[in-house]
Amino acid sequence: MQVIIEWTYTSPKGKTAYFHSDEMPAEDAVLLAEDMERTGRVKQLIFTDTHNSSWTLKELKGYIKGIQTDPHNITLYFDGGFNWDQKNAGLGCVIYYDQNGTSYRLRKNASVTGLTSNNEAEYAALYFCLQELDLLGVHHLPIHILGDSRVVIQHLLEEWPVIEEELHNWADKIEEKMKALGLQPQYELISRKANVEADRLASQALNGVEITAISER
Repeated sequence: MQVIIEWTYTSPKGKTAYFHSDEMPAEDAVLLAEDMERTGRVKQLIFTDTHNSSWTLKELKGYIKGIQTDPHNITLYFDGGFNWDQKNAGLGCVIYYDQNGTSYRLRKNASVTGLTSNNEAEYAALYFCLQELDLLGVHHLPIHILGDSRVVIQHLLEEWPVIEEELHNWADKIEEKMKALGLQPQYELISRKANVEADRLASQALNGVEITAISER
């Protein structure tokens, strides 16, 4: 989880000023806040997350302690490819996460039939990633979702309308899955070059190469 530190500082001569930090991981924010409190001059200190929820230091420390044994700090990349001749799709999923003090990377792909377009394959790829998060036990956390599909990202950000019924159905499925898992998504549109891992996995699935791998990073 990313947070901003907001605090009021009082000098030895009674001068008061208000400060706030840049956004940073919650773990780093706690370390900095504890160091600031040791000065004895911080009169008010709160943390604000990306959803504008406020936390005290005690609450944030409790949150961090509670998630250490579960996957957290989730970043996922998705990509879908579609073969018009064979009418099959390849789904690529890359998930970065931390657990028990170690950072991991999960890579997985799948070949599916029954889809009708590349855009539908992109939605299916994101839903595939959410299913993997479910299997990992990820729930009630903010997650960072990156993809190169402008249609998917802009639609889920409610910045673009989508007319096709099948794409609306996929968007509804994704939002329902997010709600069921208690996830708070942050979407980011990236270039295809920046999405190379998920793109490669989708292409490999189209070529009949199945991959499932978890590695430390």
